[in-house]
Amino acid sequence: MTQSSTARFRLGQAVRHRDHAFAGVIVDVDAAYAGTPADVGDVDAAQPFYRVLATGEDGGFVAYAAEDVLTAAGLQPLDLPAGWLRKDASGRMTPAAHRLQ
Repeated sequence: MTQSSTARFRLGQAVRHRDHAFAGVIVDVDAAYAGTPADVGDVDAAQPFYRVLATGEDGGFVAYAAEDVLTAAGLQPLDLPAGWLRKDASGRMTPAAHRLQ
């Protein structure tokens, strides 16, 4: 039997880590954890995992985060460097060097 899950967040959506470790924009999603089994820790590997173009205290980076640790940023502005992102006609944000399909 094939298990199907729906991702809560969409490409280009602004999110925040629930513990305020970072904020950023979803740039990719995996249906389940795609790393090595030893690295998943106590997190449920069967949930969607997201690559987030993010900023934190140490600057910009790409985070790989489980769905249950992310929340939608809503209308709160993100503190991302100027020129990193652009907003398309539907309100999605995309890295300045790429377009979302």
